[in-house]
Amino acid sequence: MKILVSDVIHEEGINILRNSADVEVATDLKKEELMEKIADVDALLVRSATKVTKDVIDCAKKLKVIGRAGVGVDTIDLDAATERGIAVVNAPESSTITVAEHTLGLILALARKIPFADKSVKDRRWEKKKFMGMELRGKTLGIIGMGRIGSQVAEKATAFGMHSVGYDPYIPEKTAKKIHIELVTLDELVKKSDIITVHVPLTDKTRAIIGQDEIAKMKQGVYIINCARGGIVDEKALVDGLKSGKIAGVALDVFEKEPPFDNPLLDMENIIITPHLGASTEEAQRNASTMAAEGVLDVLQNRAPRYVVNMPVFDPEMLEELGDYIPLAGKMGKLSIELIGDRINDVQITYCGELNEIEDKNVLTNSFLTGLLSPILPGSINILNAMIMAESRGIRVTEARREDAEEYQNLMILKVKTETGTVELKGTLLGGEEARIVSIDGYQTDIIPKGKILLVKHEDRPGMIGAVATSLGSYDINIGMMTVGRKQKGELQMMILTMDQSVPKEVLDSISDITGVSEIKTAEL
Repeated sequence: MKILVSDVIHEEGINILRNSADVEVATDLKKEELMEKIADVDALLVRSATKVTKDVIDCAKKLKVIGRAGVGVDTIDLDAATERGIAVVNAPESSTITVAEHTLGLILALARKIPFADKSVKDRRWEKKKFMGMELRGKTLGIIGMGRIGSQVAEKATAFGMHSVGYDPYIPEKTAKKIHIELVTLDELVKKSDIITVHVPLTDKTRAIIGQDEIAKMKQGVYIINCARGGIVDEKALVDGLKSGKIAGVALDVFEKEPPFDNPLLDMENIIITPHLGASTEEAQRNASTMAAEGVLDVLQNRAPRYVVNMPVFDPEMLEELGDYIPLAGKMGKLSIELIGDRINDVQITYCGELNEIEDKNVLTNSFLTGLLSPILPGSINILNAMIMAESRGIRVTEARREDAEEYQNLMILKVKTETGTVELKGTLLGGEEARIVSIDGYQTDIIPKGKILLVKHEDRPGMIGAVATSLGSYDINIGMMTVGRKQKGELQMMILTMDQSVPKEVLDSISDITGVSEIKTAEL
């Protein structure tokens, strides 16, 4: 695998990539240079300087994933990436604590007028009465956006004795209660709050969410903080509010245009400005690079990434709950297509036992489909676009649930129907840890889904196992594991072997020539 890192990121993330791939670090690339280099890479890792436009994406012949070592992805054309089935992963939690701490730092600095007092003393003035401050205890903090950062701000504000109210149309009431937040409407928030901070992404809905109308409803002497994105707070409205005295102080880490050297806010009093420092800590930069690197490798190695921007996000708790069932699903899918080798019409997936109780199993279903379609669509399918690719090929995918998991705690059943036949696989984790395929087309098996596999259907009579093993041994092919199953006495048996090396065609031909062998197939998982 080849990975291009086109921005300066923390070395720890690069080291993670180098353990699994060929990594080229080339920063400050011109657009033409980037377009040339991206042509034959599997992944691109950026920070904020590289502009990944549609023109750039169109030049990428092998690209499977774009990683952003940070949160914002406004420099990446998400529509173009999605159309190509290219995953965009980021590191949204990397700066959560750092931004929350920066927000609290600005709140404290405003409330106690720290930077203004600092400048006064350095100018050789001692103006103690001028910088009368405000206690945070007992004040109401209004938080717009109760995601990761907003929740952290609320938690830290509680330690100062503040009462937090939050506006977020997407957060459920029970979640707000867990973090001791009173959910209110935006109108209620701006009327109640002594201090208002915003922690939402910049979208059409959030642009200027704090404007002249909202400021007019606020308490006299309100404080406003923005460490999220420029444009969420109307900058002209802030100027007017500061001039009128309605707003007692403003702290901004972000602007609509950066750097904001021609912005009239720079000439206002009672405003603290920092140069987009929200994520600027050693810890945050290290976390951003490692999280993004791990997300890139997850996609390249056909695992479910924790944070996906352009396609459905898989909940981290759900990923942890499903654990090794995810790769097992992919291997069952791959084995099924190698066994059936025909046009797929229908895919039916049944989740049994405790798996039946998990509401969102999209990641498992997509993993089945990725394994199933990867031999058909090599290089163009992954766990993110698998359902879209299946639907585009006219494959009907259905999910079913049942409580009965036979003799297992959990069981996954994959049934693939083609124009000429059906294959059915059952898989589980023995003891919740050891992946096994326990049934193929009704034959009881005990397969570790890993490595090179040989399946032989043969007559139910003595000497068959020895004949196959002897044939393999004569070509110095070592058998790692063997299992034999049958449905009823006298019917065809299925012999399944795992081997240390691939089986050449001449060996397969010699096994096919054994009297009593009716079918032979190979697979590599």
